[in-house]
Amino acid sequence: MAESDIEAIRQLKARYCRFLDTKDIDAWRALFSPDVVVKLDMAVSAGGADGQTAPPLQGLEAFVPVVLGGIGEAATMHHCHTPEIALTSASTATGIWAMEDRLIFADGRELHGAGHYHESYEKRDGTWRITALHLTRTILRLIEPPSPQPR
Repeated sequence: MAESDIEAIRQLKARYCRFLDTKDIDAWRALFSPDVVVKLDMAVSAGGADGQTAPPLQGLEAFVPVVLGGIGEAATMHHCHTPEIALTSASTATGIWAMEDRLIFADGRELHGAGHYHESYEKRDGTWRITALHLTRTILRLIEPPSPQPR
């Protein structure tokens, strides 16, 4: 049973990336518990230093608008890999995922980042859901479009 639960959590995180990048927001929302708690670092954290963590977002209804406002109509790439998943009971687990993301905005700006998702999961009604997510960053690079050259 443990291996099948770990694989189910891996599949959950794979769908997280795919649904976010394809903008299938209803399917993406369904991956979380309604009471999810989310913390997003707004800067690079190094050596245990505070990455300027934003106040926790309590619940899916607080979290979704923040994500949708951040990605807007941007083309996005989210990759998660090298999971460290620990089952803490028959219905709970924790995980840490290395991540890389890239957002390309219509105006030419780009965001390229990397870091880690620190997550908690709970199996409710036979399905694993994300109950807590903390995104920390080791790389956060904002790229402005080149300025037009004078004629």
